[in-house]
Amino acid sequence: MAMKRAGVSAIRALCSSANFARHAHSTAGSKKIVGVFYKANEYAELNPNFLGCVERGLGIHDWLESQGHQYIVTDDKEGPDCELEKHIPDLHVLITTPFHPAYVTAERIKKAKNLQLLLTAGIGSDHIDLKAAADAGLTVAEVTGSNVVLVAEDELMRILILVRNFLPGYHQVISGDWNVAGIAYRAYDLEGKTVGTVGAGRIGKLLLQRLKPFNCNLLYHDRLKMDPELEKQTGAKFEEDLDVMLQKCDIVVVNTPLTEKTRGMFDKERISKMKKGVLIVNNARGAIMDTQAVADACSSGHIGGYSGDVWFPQPAPKDHPWRYMPNQAMTPHISGTTIDAQLRYAAGTKDMLDRYFRGEEFPLQNYIVREGELAPQYR
Repeated sequence: MAMKRAGVSAIRALCSSANFARHAHSTAGSKKIVGVFYKANEYAELNPNFLGCVERGLGIHDWLESQGHQYIVTDDKEGPDCELEKHIPDLHVLITTPFHPAYVTAERIKKAKNLQLLLTAGIGSDHIDLKAAADAGLTVAEVTGSNVVLVAEDELMRILILVRNFLPGYHQVISGDWNVAGIAYRAYDLEGKTVGTVGAGRIGKLLLQRLKPFNCNLLYHDRLKMDPELEKQTGAKFEEDLDVMLQKCDIVVVNTPLTEKTRGMFDKERISKMKKGVLIVNNARGAIMDTQAVADACSSGHIGGYSGDVWFPQPAPKDHPWRYMPNQAMTPHISGTTIDAQLRYAAGTKDMLDRYFRGEEFPLQNYIVREGELAPQYR
């Protein structure tokens, strides 16, 4: 009986392993690859390195077709009659970006009988139902590190825009006004302010390094402490209790991934415990915030300024309350898609596709779902 149970277990393990191997590497033959990107329209022709759009499709169209694969690109990703939905049943690989995400739901995964690989051209794969992908034995990977520096740069820019009350001055100039008092009454120095980052991964660490010369009081909250040498270099202090840290901060920067634990993390109650007039920068994910709670706190003045480039959903609908709340410096999702970054994540996507066709492993840090296991940051 014991031998029989062992045999059954071995067969199950073998079947499970075969399933994951089938999805982790390409099988022989032509593959159907679908890429979902935003349209550049007339801007596509203004820069030959503008690769992250429908018109250029990461610059891999000719390469893929020369190898006998089918490559389809679209920006049409929502609703039952969209272009993406037509290709779900027979695609093998889906490439999408955080800037114009194709939401890969459990329902879509169930329909995608041939799907083996989900690639994010950039960083952040929360537009995918990762549990459903893991349960289906799919591989999910992204181009880790491709846009961390520029996102940290963008966060620093947004901090300064909010602290110095920049936008009202800009609007005065383009509208023909001149009212120094209307800007100066809520403009401050960055030096001496307490800045806390919620999350100190690659981007959070880079931000702390860039803030060091501004002589701020730097704090960070993360599931892991930083290397002691980096703590010493930046002067950043670890805060184990998130709410304790938030109460100390003049400026809060969100740098944590979107997971089930962080979804709606900044709700009405948590925001109410933060300093009155706190400035918040969020280039992580829009769904980490309670949308209406942020809008209400900006309207009441409890949040003194809010800036970021992430929304939920994306693209943001025209009636999204963050478009119209006061003291905001919001943009579309642009911080990670500079031309330099597009060259990097296009090259990284091509490298992973090449490895996939050859049956080779990806760089370990690129895996988000591998053999049924989620990367630690998404657990």
